Amino acid sequence: MYTQERTAMSNLVVGGPVAVNSYDNAIVAALVENRPVMLVHAFNGGYLRPAELREESHDKGVQLATALDPATKEAKGHLWYITPAGFFGQRPLYVIESAAGQVSPKPAQGQVPAGTGGGDAGRGDDGMQKVRRRRISVHQDAPQSTADTVQVGLPDKVGDKWRGRNGAPEDTQLWVVTVTPWGGITFVPITHPDAILGFKDHAVTANSEVRLTYNWGGDFTGTVINTFYPRLPNEWDVPYHHVFT
Repeated sequence: MYTQERTAMSNLVVGGPVAVNSYDNAIVAALVENRPVMLVHAFNGGYLRPAELREESHDKGVQLATALDPATKEAKGHLWYITPAGFFGQRPLYVIESAAGQVSPKPAQGQVPAGTGGGDAGRGDDGMQKVRRRRISVHQDAPQSTADTVQVGLPDKVGDKWRGRNGAPEDTQLWVVTVTPWGGITFVPITHPDAILGFKDHAVTANSEVRLTYNWGGDFTGTVINTFYPRLPNEWDVPYHHVFT
């Protein structure tokens, strides 16, 4: 169902007639280079952060913060990786991974170290240890009001109802990421294409809880209330006036 093919960068632009160019450095950094970015809301300039920053947490959600406190910054709770995870048709799929609480797994006992001719499930092709990051997962029954919460956790440690829905163990963590005509990005879960990443009661205020909501925009671009701007950490104070122009 999902392929691992890569495609030209122009295929990232599926939301409308917009160009991904040097003006959108953070979009390229996030979607192409897989660099950690802040996800800043288009409406009020707040950013997404896990409700719980510790690596041991796997059943808490995501909230909107309007101030970057030292503890969050130290834990990298303001940063996310939007990691490629294949394609659904021509649309790129991604997982949304928190930089807070990421760990490098230790090789299993008895495994041969990388570079000595043996395999090592904890390392990539370059011999470096793979980093495990907690991901945003959606409920199997979302966006019903009793199942619209998300969880940030490792794929095998989130709640049972936040795991694979259609036989693929991680499909509840796969998102269609769309570059919108107004220059931001939106997140639509592949298991619920009628839903979109938004907020409880559609309230965009400090500490608002992230929820899956019905996509009133009707397509993958959603509306401005569902739009986020990737921002490199040094761009936290970049103005957002172009959102409304």
